[in-house]
Amino acid sequence: MTQGDEHIIEAAGRARVVVRNGQVVSVGPARITSCPLAARFSEPVRTFSEEEIQRNIEGRIATFGMCTPERVVVSDDDFVLFGASELLSSALRCGIIGAAVIACDGAGTVIATSPRLIQGIGGKMSGLVSTTPIPAVIDRIGEHGGIVVSPHDAALSAESGMRMALEKGFHAPAVTTASADEATLLRGLCPAAFIVAVHTTGTTAEEAEMFAASCDLIFPCASRAMYEIAGKKALLQGGKAVPVFAMTAAGKEVVLAKIASAEAPVVITGRALPYSEGKEPSPLQ
Repeated sequence: MTQGDEHIIEAAGRARVVVRNGQVVSVGPARITSCPLAARFSEPVRTFSEEEIQRNIEGRIATFGMCTPERVVVSDDDFVLFGASELLSSALRCGIIGAAVIACDGAGTVIATSPRLIQGIGGKMSGLVSTTPIPAVIDRIGEHGGIVVSPHDAALSAESGMRMALEKGFHAPAVTTASADEATLLRGLCPAAFIVAVHTTGTTAEEAEMFAASCDLIFPCASRAMYEIAGKKALLQGGKAVPVFAMTAAGKEVVLAKIASAEAPVVITGRALPYSEGKEPSPLQ
């Protein structure tokens, strides 16, 4: 480990967690009090207490080496049907996208070129705020065909990742972002890109409008504005309790491709969107 090893994550309920040298050193308060997805974690988060969130992060460190040199970066396991990494892995497997620009602890921005790498990096990852380079993780990503955009400092920049992906010949890369300004910039930079909004709890109405105008897929998390603005403009919704909104024909294609390849039974019905059974994260904000 390097002396400056530090990783800041916004985990369950956007609680800010700091991990140094493989140890959780601080956990901030969560912004929500319940989430059906978090309740199903292998280390469940039900009350959103700081102690419970710390146990969850420590469980991730123990099971797949998050924020350590032992970080597992490939996986064949789907954790949810309509998760961001699951959808992007499926899209790459189906040839809808050619690569995905995503964030990884210990490496920063990564251009992932295989479904297993997308799922391994993103399947159990929360919102990454900042990270520092871990050489073993960077090397492992390279061994599996990934490209670390800024290995010297593990910087997080979807724009830099997009630009490098275009330079490498990926003409319509997928990219995840938690910033409405960044989503707008990315759409202008590459109109053919596949843009995914993630980690959106607390999004304002203005930001929700920007996301809706720029993104192919939107994960509304616990954002009331995303449900009310993006949800009403969506072409398709995947899931009920923690949904994904397909905002474009390309987004709809990716969700339907995932359904087509899924082994689990799926119910498809016509509804006004957004559709909810009152089980979404709470409180929406």
